[in-house]
This record gives sequence, C-alpha cells and structure tokens, in this order.
Amino acid sequence: MTSIKYVGPSQANALAAAGIHDAETLREVGAHEAYGRMLATGHSPHFIGYYALVMALQGRPWNDCKGQEKEDLRVAFDDLKNARHDKGRSELEAALDMIGVIDPKIRR
Repeated sequence: MTSIKYVGPSQANALAAAGIHDAETLREVGAHEAYGRMLATGHSPHFIGYYALVMALQGRPWNDCKGQEKEDLRVAFDDLKNARHDKGRSELEAALDMIGVIDPKIRR
C-alpha cells in the first residue's frame, strides 16, 4: 500500500482494516469508495485524511489541494460522511456488519 507516494503507514492500516490490502485494489476502488469503506469500519471521519487520499492517488501531496478543487472535495466528503459514518455504532458493530453478521434489516 505504501508504494503509493503519500500513503503513509497509518492510512495503510486503516485501509487494510477496511478490506483494502494493496495499492492495486486501492487504485481500482478509488479514493472516495476506499474512504467510505474506512468510515463503514468505524474510522473517524477527517476531511484532511479524505482529500490526502484523493491527492495521493493522483501522485500529489496533500497540501496541493486548494481553491475550487478543495471546495468540491469538501462537498463530496460531507456527502460520504453523512452516508457512511454512523456515530452511534461501536467498532465491534462496524466490524460485524462488514463481515455480514448484522442483519441489514436491523441496522441503525
């Protein structure tokens, strides 16, 4: 995973916890979906982490994101956070949901 410039060990660990174990898979699913999977596993949402991942997949440093591009990414991040982050769910519940143990009919 860390073969992608600007993806560090911490982000690689969070991605692995979300089922993304290599750079090829990360490139296939893309930054938006990958971050959504991280949120679904209980990862706390953080806008800089989101756009840093987007920038990394483009081969750009996180601080290269500015202006309208950053504003557009903020909208995408907020939409993703609202759709995939459950503040009331424990990490255990998120993990059980990810492996299919929690019945979708009873999700919060």
